[in-house]
Amino acid sequence: MVSRRVQALLEQLRAQGIRDEQVLDALAAVPREKFIDEAFEHKAWENIALPIGQGQTISQPYMVARMTELLELTPQSRVLEIGTGSGYQTAILAHLVHHVCSVERIKGLQWQARRRLKQLDLHNVSTRHGDGWQGWQARAPFDAIIVTAAPPEIPTALMAQLDEGGILVLPVGDEQQFFETRASPGRRIYY
Repeated sequence: MVSRRVQALLEQLRAQGIRDEQVLDALAAVPREKFIDEAFEHKAWENIALPIGQGQTISQPYMVARMTELLELTPQSRVLEIGTGSGYQTAILAHLVHHVCSVERIKGLQWQARRRLKQLDLHNVSTRHGDGWQGWQARAPFDAIIVTAAPPEIPTALMAQLDEGGILVLPVGDEQQFFETRASPGRRIYY
C-alpha cells in the first residue's frame, strides 16, 4: 500500500505531465528516504532536490520521472546511467529493466549507492567508479543512456556507445526543459 505522502507526490507528477504508469510505479516502489541523509527524511517525498553529501544532490522526483520517461524503456533495454549519486535514479531504472550499468566519479558516493542498492535487494545493477563522460565501453552498446549531471557539451564517447535506435537523455544548462535532437538515423538525444 502506498502512503499518503507518496500518493500525493504521484498525483503532483501526473499533474505536471508524467504519463508513464510504469515509471510512476517504480517511483512509488523505491523508498526515497533511504537515499538521503536522515536529517532530510521528513522531506523525502517532497518534489525537491536534496543534498546527499560531497556537494551533490538527489534530483527532484519530477526530473527523475521525466528523464526516465523520455528513455522509453522496455524490460530488455540496456541502460547506462552516468552519475550514480545516491543510487536513487539507479534504483528507479532497476525496477524497469533487466540490468543497469552506472558510473560515478566520486568513489564514496559509488560505494554508498552500491550498499543501498544491495540493502534493497536490487542486484540487477553494476556500478563502477570512473569518468562518466567516457561511459562504459566494455558494456556497450546501450539502448538508453541517462546523464544526471550537466556536461558542457554532449560527450562523444557516450554517443559512440549509444546503439542504433538508442536514446540519450541529459541536462544541459540551468533550464529544466528537454529538446529532442536526432543525432543520426535512429538515435535521439534529449537535452
